[in-house]
Amino acid sequence: MTTITCIEDLRRIAERRVPRMFYDYADSGSWTESTYRANSTDFEKIKFRQRVAVDMSNRTLQTTMVGQEVSMPVAIAPTGLTGMQHADGEILAARAAEQAGVPFTLSTMSICSIEDVAANTSKPFWFQLYVMRDRAFIERLIDRAKAAKCSALVLTLDLQVLGQRHKDIRNGLSAPPRLTLPNIVNMATKPRWCLGMLGTKRRQFGNIVGHATSVSDMSSLSSWTSQQFDLTLSWKDVEWVKQRWGGKLIIKGIMDAEDARLCVESGADALIVSNHGGRQLDGAQSSIAALPAIAAAVGKEIEVHMDGGIRSGQDVIKALALGARGVYIGRAFLYGLGAMGEEGVRRSLQIIRNELDITMAFCGLRDVKKVDRNILLPGTFPE
Repeated sequence: MTTITCIEDLRRIAERRVPRMFYDYADSGSWTESTYRANSTDFEKIKFRQRVAVDMSNRTLQTTMVGQEVSMPVAIAPTGLTGMQHADGEILAARAAEQAGVPFTLSTMSICSIEDVAANTSKPFWFQLYVMRDRAFIERLIDRAKAAKCSALVLTLDLQVLGQRHKDIRNGLSAPPRLTLPNIVNMATKPRWCLGMLGTKRRQFGNIVGHATSVSDMSSLSSWTSQQFDLTLSWKDVEWVKQRWGGKLIIKGIMDAEDARLCVESGADALIVSNHGGRQLDGAQSSIAALPAIAAAVGKEIEVHMDGGIRSGQDVIKALALGARGVYIGRAFLYGLGAMGEEGVRRSLQIIRNELDITMAFCGLRDVKKVDRNILLPGTFPE
């Protein structure tokens, strides 16, 4: 049995257990993948100041994100096709997040629906929204999130056009996925995954199929999806969503201080510094490199969160030191899910929590809310 010590251990197991087309979907970026790689490698350049002979007792990681109490400043990011990493994946991840006391964010492009997750959890979760051309469908989607008592809406703004992801093209990953002979052969080598999928009825985009006009099954989804990217999306649409939603609003996909200022003006409660996991504009900055300038520009007026490249608790505390109020993990929890289902997500959160806690102690702090750039070695982090 494999001894699991870090997120990388979970990644290796997931790579063995999840069909190639779905593993690659999660573990890839656009074009040359330079931004995807930088999201992780730029964290490695940042170094800590170790402190000694300070009181390390009674440490706490508790804080808040958009006014919600969290056991640590970490949320599970919205990720499409989560339920194809493991059967009922969104439900399992939401349960693990609830047990860990951190927010779970359900993607518009999830396999399990809003209603599925609400029926299988006892605390409010967050819902991530893409604004599509079919505004009537978006209105219904927002209303469904309200009916499910979602406590925050995460509005993603960086998917007006789709970045080209070479691995998805080679693997035939589309909506719906193409079951080519190589894909079928590869799936046959993943019996654990196949048995799980045979045992669930949730194998399509639960928030869309049966809810969007003329999308009654997966065969009609492709033509609908191709028509839904909205090139005209603007800040007026953000205002419309905010009014329709009426609750906590988090804007995702911010990589520029000017856009961060527009987030403040929109009345959003938080923004997420995010380059979509390196899956959109290849050649863009890493999220951690973009974070300090955005936090300096608007951090006193709006909560600044970030995602991209978080693979450890040390990455979490580096992001906090550079101005983030909280961070989101995407691939880190997907590796756990693909490796071990709900238990794997719990393990991924436990690993990150333990690394965050111990690193904070080594840096001479007891309260995560006191973390700032004083814990970092000057000259090793972006200003």
